[in-house]
Amino acid sequence: MAKSLIPNKGTTINIKNKRAEFDYLLLDKYTAGIVLTGTEIKSIRKGKASLVDTYCVILGGEVWVKNMYIAQYEQGSYNNHMERRDRKLLLNRKEIRKIQSSVKVPGFSIVPVLLFIDENGRAKLDIHIVRGKREYDKRETLKEKEDRRNIARQFKKDF
Repeated sequence: MAKSLIPNKGTTINIKNKRAEFDYLLLDKYTAGIVLTGTEIKSIRKGKASLVDTYCVILGGEVWVKNMYIAQYEQGSYNNHMERRDRKLLLNRKEIRKIQSSVKVPGFSIVPVLLFIDENGRAKLDIHIVRGKREYDKRETLKEKEDRRNIARQFKKDF
């Protein structure tokens, strides 16, 4: 039997930044590749990463993700990586210019929302242009979420 070329083909890795949807209004979405070392991608494939308190900046015409946690790989030995180092994102120049013009407006920033492995086995990061929510916006979001949950319960109970 031939071994699959794509590691962990059967498992899906979706690491979400759950606070992002609650704290921010998500506007434009971009999918970017990440420049990683060998031990970092192995840790991500095991699901040992977190997007809590992660943000993106544009420095020198490049987009960087800061404060992203990727746990050290158990079998990494001396080749292991630093857990919270800055990582470069891979985007087209046109996309970077578009993001840069959006972020120049006060109140807008770039936040990573989802880290996943694509069908080719590469780590990708969904980043969004966001605007911060106010307190009443957050309460409204909670109400909508609870309403959806109640409707789902009623629907489930009926069938």
